Amino acid sequence: MKVRVDMSRCQAYGTCADEAPAVFTLDEWGYAQAVDDELPPEQEAAARRAAAACPARAIALQE
Repeated sequence: MKVRVDMSRCQAYGTCADEAPAVFTLDEWGYAQAVDDELPPEQEAAARRAAAACPARAIALQE
């Protein structure tokens, strides 16, 4: 699975990093960044929770 953060939509809520700290980090302004483009299988469920929790719908997951 691949993960991508749409920086034009991210509003720095930080919920993704709360839901999946191994998948997302926050920069110095609080905007999300994926730790890696490719997710290990054990992180997929956390990435899905983070995408669902994002109020700005800035996270895209691709199988």
